[in-house]
Amino acid sequence: MTTRISVRRTAAALAVAGVAAGAGAFFATSASAAPSGTESTVSACTSNQFTTKLVPGDPGAGNRYAALQFTANPGERCYLPGKLDVSLVGAHNVLINNEAADDAPSVPLTDGSSAYVQLHWTGIAAEEQQQTPNGLSVTAPSDSNMHGDYINPNVLVDWNLGAVDANEDSHTIDIGAMTQGVAPTV
Repeated sequence: MTTRISVRRTAAALAVAGVAAGAGAFFATSASAAPSGTESTVSACTSNQFTTKLVPGDPGAGNRYAALQFTANPGERCYLPGKLDVSLVGAHNVLINNEAADDAPSVPLTDGSSAYVQLHWTGIAAEEQQQTPNGLSVTAPSDSNMHGDYINPNVLVDWNLGAVDANEDSHTIDIGAMTQGVAPTV
């Protein structure tokens, strides 16, 4: 009888240990998909989890600054990559220069929190050597929600910051890495 009880207890202990090991492996795998420092329940943002706007910065000596700010919708939790996929709509002679490192850290957005990328360009060329973009197009890092439903990842933000130099000497809008917080304003 004692041997039978010992076998049952050993089997029960092994079963509990197996479940605990399996759960630990599951959470370790889930956490590795999220950026470091975030919980395993945070996934890549879809375009409907945040709002986006251009925030004018402080101009000076022909340099123009602004930020593309992302704010999480109420109740949302997701992350944006440190190097965001941004392209220009219109202004065909103006290029995007994404200066963020490929391994720039992701930034979490949670319930109304914000993050931004810094923009820089020049605006001192003669009027005929400038072009005004129609907008910036941003691609959200995920095109489906946690249920697998497709969500268009493209976000278009209207450009309301005036003309940009479009000559061969200066024709880029520099994009920085994603930064946690609210964009600095003028």
